[in-house]
Amino acid sequence: MKSTLSPITSKPPRLRIGLKDVSQEEFSAAVNERLGKQRVSIMLDGSIVAFFKAQAGERGYQTLINATLREAMQQQTLEALLRRVIREELRPAAVER
Repeated sequence: MKSTLSPITSKPPRLRIGLKDVSQEEFSAAVNERLGKQRVSIMLDGSIVAFFKAQAGERGYQTLINATLREAMQQQTLEALLRRVIREELRPAAVER
């Protein structure tokens, strides 16, 4: 009969990067580097968290918040690009007058 360790006496799982045992800090840093994500602490209104949790379903509300913030960044970049193009196009029209 196999003996099983109780959760109280069992050791925490080994954290490894490749074949090397590493500390929790090293492991977290490697995961963050690989995923390109950074842990932050942020205070949000309860209604915002509730909204994203309801929208996210099984996907995870933090993933949805991240996607929404990325979309806002891209929209801002697109808006700046459009403004620049419009200014460049209007400049020759103003010179022709």
